[in-house]
Amino acid sequence: MMRPKGSWVAIPTPFNSDGSVDFGGFETLINFHAQNDTSMLLVMGSAGEVSLLSVEERMSIVKRVSAMAKGKLPVFYGSSLPTTQQTVDFARYAEAEGADGLIFTAPPYLLLTQTALYQFLREAMASVSIPVGIYNNPTRVVSNINPETIEKLSNEFPHFVADKEAVPSVQQLAEVKRRVGDRMSILCCDYPKYSILLPTLALGGDGAANIGGNVIPREMAQMNKPWETIEQVKLCRELFFEYYPLTSMLYTFSNPVMIKPALDYLGLPGGKLRKPNLDLEGKKLEELHEVMDRYELRKKYGIM
Repeated sequence: MMRPKGSWVAIPTPFNSDGSVDFGGFETLINFHAQNDTSMLLVMGSAGEVSLLSVEERMSIVKRVSAMAKGKLPVFYGSSLPTTQQTVDFARYAEAEGADGLIFTAPPYLLLTQTALYQFLREAMASVSIPVGIYNNPTRVVSNINPETIEKLSNEFPHFVADKEAVPSVQQLAEVKRRVGDRMSILCCDYPKYSILLPTLALGGDGAANIGGNVIPREMAQMNKPWETIEQVKLCRELFFEYYPLTSMLYTFSNPVMIKPALDYLGLPGGKLRKPNLDLEGKKLEELHEVMDRYELRKKYGIM
């Protein structure tokens, strides 16, 4: 059963000028990551403006992206919808259309109890046989998926292969690792305000589901390797601090507000944000370009 490891890049959803999904843009991004050491992709995560996509758009993305990524990179898809039945229906559709894996989050706004969260995730996981994971991000959805709930699901579903933690708590990471051992991959976000990459890897974690890899894919691939040698530990720490100003800039605003103009600056298909998000402009856009120029990213990765 395939398990995410290393640099798992959460890519944005590119849009055409008329607001429709840019599938040519998706293909360009897939090829870019396949050529630059990314381990796998996360499509329709928070960086993919998933809450602003219709169900029909989500289905079309799964169908077409799965076909174009086949043989290049594994792709997991954000698959939680407002209700349990919608989530189950979408998960089954994605499996039938060739998705490599699915990611489930706690439904937003509902403030579910742990019992309700367990039941929701249990029904979602039970509906498919392909690899599944959870994305625990209380900042976005308020509800935390507690380690006890993760352990319970892990005991029940062998195809529950990944837990991505986006929490400012090393204790949560340690508790999950203590409870599930090596039965699944444990990954974190690359949000500098949390700075949990080094603790995650030190605890035996497997990498990061990150947004920095959108603009520094090779560096993130090196940084996010599981620690097996002291040389890897030293390289990870060195790269973490070297690129800290860049990752901090990418998280100035909620994803993908900074990612899309960063991709545009490299000549890659970022495109406009979908309203009510507002496109970056003015001083902050200039600051983004200045930081990217400091690292010579257009020289390294630009396709102009």
